[in-house]
Amino acid sequence: MTNSTATTTDLDVRLEKHRTELTGYCYRMLGSSFEAEDAVQDTMVRAWRSYDKFEGRSSLRSWLYRIATNVCLDMLTAGNKRARPMDLTESTPLAQAALSPRPDNTWLEPMPDARVLPTTDDPAEAAVAKESVRLAFMAALQQLPPKQRAVLILREVLAWKASEVAELLGTSVPSVNSALQRARATLAERDGQGADAAVSDPLDEKQQKLLERYVAAFEGYDMTALTTLLHEDAVMTMPPFDLWLTGHQDITGFMTTLGAPCAGSRLLPVQVNGLPGFAQYKPDPEKGGFSPWAVQVLEISEGRITGFHCFLDTQRWFPLFGLPLHLEAESDQVEEGA
Repeated sequence: MTNSTATTTDLDVRLEKHRTELTGYCYRMLGSSFEAEDAVQDTMVRAWRSYDKFEGRSSLRSWLYRIATNVCLDMLTAGNKRARPMDLTESTPLAQAALSPRPDNTWLEPMPDARVLPTTDDPAEAAVAKESVRLAFMAALQQLPPKQRAVLILREVLAWKASEVAELLGTSVPSVNSALQRARATLAERDGQGADAAVSDPLDEKQQKLLERYVAAFEGYDMTALTTLLHEDAVMTMPPFDLWLTGHQDITGFMTTLGAPCAGSRLLPVQVNGLPGFAQYKPDPEKGGFSPWAVQVLEISEGRITGFHCFLDTQRWFPLFGLPLHLEAESDQVEEGA
């Protein structure tokens, strides 16, 4: 191996160490799983190409964040704000429920924890990281102007000093402090909009039991049992459709009417947006077994499910989560193993 090859390999390794945290940063900035991964790849390519100009006045990590910030700000110039259905329309009564899709770039997208949450031995740091990718917080971030968004994430989530943020953005400390103040004020105005997930890390025994009861109720399509688990003001969303429902009566009513084909589904647990979630497979009458239907993200508070969010574009989401695109029926699996 030549020195040049060794140096290249060493640089690749050093850059890759930062991929997960950079993906988390870009995801918070952009609200899109796939755009975040594209932004990080662009960041890595730019860093690799211009490494000979890196003078080492800041750390490699700071330099990468500067590149990533510029990539994200460039991507945000179109002004698109990704959102949840409740950020765009009023809640729809079940009697008027209609499934109207909107383009993919409308929606805040789900993200597997493993792609955005770096491992850390600091429980407080881990808790902040998880809270800052939860859907309600992510949706609030998308309402901020791009530079305020960057300041808030760098200061509040990543705990950078105001002077470090000022250097990264090429501005002054008073400007950074002012942007942070405005960003905090905007988030305070939105406080209470959407469910505030109070999820332990790891899940406590009560929350684990709640999820076990949820799986049993959903797989059994037992609406009476499901009603006892849903908060009376629970919210259900189903991007790419802009429909959203409020209250256990409308949610279970939807599930037994328009959602009736989901009866008999199977759920596999996933870790998504710092919250418990499930990959939902529904029965496939043509192929047999089960086909992907949704990535479910659950928000929990005070022993009840307050948010029930189903992301339906399974051809995109299931590969992202490393999930199979078909499940065999249990009887088939038994026969194969016999």
